[in-house]
Amino acid sequence: MTKSTLQVVRASYRPKLPKVLRGSVKSVDGEATQSVADQAQIKKLFPNTYGMPIVKFETSTKKVSVEPFNVGVVLSGGQAPGGHNVISGLFDGMKRCNPKNRLFGFKMGLSGLVNHDYIELTADVVDNYRNTGGFDITGSARTKLESEEQFEKIIEITRKLNIKAIVIIGGDDSNTNASVLAEYMAAKKTGIQIIGVPKTIDGDLRCDLVETSFGFDTATKLYSELIGNIECDCKSARKYWHFIKLMGRAASHIALECALQTHPTYCLISEEILAKEITLDEIITKLATLVAQRSEKGEDFGVVLVPEGLIEFIPAINGLIDELNDLLAANADEFSKIQQHELRNVVITRLSKANGDIYASLPKTVASQLLLGRDPHGNIQVSGIETEKMLSEMVGCKLNEWKSAGKFNGKYAAQHHFMGYEGRCVFPSNFDANYCYALGVTACELIVSGKSGYMAYVSNLAKPVEEQNAGGVPLTMLMDMEHRNGMMKPVIRKILVDLNGAAFKEYEAKRDKWALTTDFVSPGPIQYFGPSEVCDQIPISLRLEHQK
Repeated sequence: MTKSTLQVVRASYRPKLPKVLRGSVKSVDGEATQSVADQAQIKKLFPNTYGMPIVKFETSTKKVSVEPFNVGVVLSGGQAPGGHNVISGLFDGMKRCNPKNRLFGFKMGLSGLVNHDYIELTADVVDNYRNTGGFDITGSARTKLESEEQFEKIIEITRKLNIKAIVIIGGDDSNTNASVLAEYMAAKKTGIQIIGVPKTIDGDLRCDLVETSFGFDTATKLYSELIGNIECDCKSARKYWHFIKLMGRAASHIALECALQTHPTYCLISEEILAKEITLDEIITKLATLVAQRSEKGEDFGVVLVPEGLIEFIPAINGLIDELNDLLAANADEFSKIQQHELRNVVITRLSKANGDIYASLPKTVASQLLLGRDPHGNIQVSGIETEKMLSEMVGCKLNEWKSAGKFNGKYAAQHHFMGYEGRCVFPSNFDANYCYALGVTACELIVSGKSGYMAYVSNLAKPVEEQNAGGVPLTMLMDMEHRNGMMKPVIRKILVDLNGAAFKEYEAKRDKWALTTDFVSPGPIQYFGPSEVCDQIPISLRLEHQK
């Protein structure tokens, strides 16, 4: 592959490891666990992998001889900075255990595992991808494991390649697949171990020990740089309101972190809107009021951050989407034969009266976007809904009403941005480079310890790397039941912004000041080399949540 100068130099970076992972390791079992909710149902569905203990690694003075073993690795779901470093850590950990160990990468996610499409990841291959962004070492996809035929095809390839364990690097849906696969392997007594690794830039895959998912730090640093650039342009031109939609289908962690880094005029937090049952009109009135207040000061400009999944959290629309999901799932064949321009009217007649009225009241563009095809897990594809444009247009309408009534005499012009794919394949920050490498080594140690149905964790992330801990949490511990494709399914629970948490409280305490004083901050680009206080920053939200 052709490499940039930065990529060549960056390849020489040696990620730091927690002290506990630098030598021989022993695993210590804690207390038995249970799922975060729906315990009886999850236990019934996962009888062979439910209730396992949390595993914590400790330094061992005993060097263990390990027989050669082979491992398969899968990059699954959307890309996140640091995936290649997970593989690098896994590879190095395996070779440290026994130089004869072999690592196989399955192409295009879990579909490669099912279709037996793979490459061997040798040192020559892995060394080309250290500290780089993207998932292009093998590619990735959103394949879902559901059928016995898929499971049996996976068993077939593990036997062919003499694979001892499969490491699935992915988000909540991918790790749900990992949990289902681990249960199947255990029920069939195959001896094949399944290990998950927490990936998603959205930051919504977490628990007490999984303090953040990898890629979140890098992505939010990149988005914050771009937001800071727009803020600088904004106060230079002094004539536009910029509505910026940010990744985060289910949670507002990205928007909140970017707000803490850049001090925008306003940041909408989906979880707050749902908890306080804030209506769409109340959101529009709040934003229009800010425009008017700033205009009185001669500041006809501002920056508004909008979480990608906002529309699902507005109470009335949330109920509408739930009914739409069921309606589309139940009538997929029929609706596929109806012209798109006619489908809106058909859907209105099939919805309940209350939701039909809400749907009919939405702008036609947004109404059409709500009918976009769902992803393989039955989720609405909120990235295709132009919420930022909807909000800015509705704010404009509100201001025109006020202008006609003599209540607003300022200027209002809007610009729109969606920051999404730009953040998924960035060269990982030092934080993510270290974190991901450690997760890969941890996954290897879980395999050596004989564990299956676990997610690798590295904790105490707010502390210096050498003081961090590592181990595994049972995948079933993170699960609950969720409505998917018209039925209840076991899934890894998404963790939303905690409105009582330190990160949100910090934003809440300062947002009114930021709204009226133009206290913009430009963080600048990600720094890979230089003083530690510049290069080794951790997410502000993580620091706030763990500071004593």
